Amino acid sequence: MPGYTIRLFGDPVLKQCAREIEEIDGGLARLVGAMYETMYEASGVGLAAPQVGVQRRVFTYDVGEGPEVLVNPEIVESSGEWTFEEGCLSIPGLSFEIVRPRYVTLRGVDLAGNEQKFEADDYLARVFQHELDHLDGVLMLDRLEPEVRRQALRAIRERDVLTVPPAARNGKPRL
Repeated sequence: MPGYTIRLFGDPVLKQCAREIEEIDGGLARLVGAMYETMYEASGVGLAAPQVGVQRRVFTYDVGEGPEVLVNPEIVESSGEWTFEEGCLSIPGLSFEIVRPRYVTLRGVDLAGNEQKFEADDYLARVFQHELDHLDGVLMLDRLEPEVRRQALRAIRERDVLTVPPAARNGKPRL
């Protein structure tokens, strides 16, 4: 199955909550395979289904240890605080300092239907939270202070960053 086109800021699908996945089947496996392809093609480290126009609660990620997927993920615990620069495949060319919990406990299921539970910190915790935000219709811009958000929106308009092809995004991995 060929990869997908990544939906960009302004697409209403990015502001909607994704629906739970009730059945893990071949269709979901094909979706996940195409999401991996799309994520790698865009030099991303994570990709949520809404970013490719599919309103289902699943995301893929690879932080250097191979491709992974979580179906119906949820954070069950979080603590600490950490400010770190984030980028997003749906808002190419821009990155912002985002405050998030430093530690999270996350659970979901894999493609075999097995329950998974992760205790993550730092970068992996951030990837999980960023992708979960997409499943809830939240973009990183929504996490900015009002004045920083206004500046970000102005930068998007002025730079027309939403037309930047993946290869021109300065090689930095994006969530």
